[in-house]
Amino acid sequence: MDEKREMLRHTLATVAYRAARALEGAPDHFAGFAAAGRLPVQILAHMGDLFDWALSTAIGQERWQASQPRAWPEEQRRFFESLQTLDAFLASDAQLRAPAERLFQGPVADALTHVGQLAMLRRLSGSPTHGENFFVAEIKAGQVGANQPAPARPFKAR
Repeated sequence: MDEKREMLRHTLATVAYRAARALEGAPDHFAGFAAAGRLPVQILAHMGDLFDWALSTAIGQERWQASQPRAWPEEQRRFFESLQTLDAFLASDAQLRAPAERLFQGPVADALTHVGQLAMLRRLSGSPTHGENFFVAEIKAGQVGANQPAPARPFKAR
């Protein structure tokens, strides 16, 4: 596998790890928290759309579709399934029909921004996530599901 594809796969695993941290332990009301723009459930739906778009672009059939948000648990499943589908394509021998750099700078970087939004909204909603040292986290290409390793060296809450 070429280095660019492998780096994209590692980046998807990073998105999955960080998203899992932003989502785990969120109270039921968090999905509809309406204090700063889009609701968390709308952000998560958009993130799923980003990875569906990335896959369609990667296979050479670019298609954008803005989805209506589903129930919070369904949207979480959809998000991780979208990541897994794109990662499986990148892990295959199928030809990548879009530049890896463009996939990173568009949908993947956008999703990383949205993970940060979710983490910020958690704090604003009164249920902050725990910080951790992501540099030492056990993030590996292909590890893109909702079940992620335990946090690496969590920071103490302030």
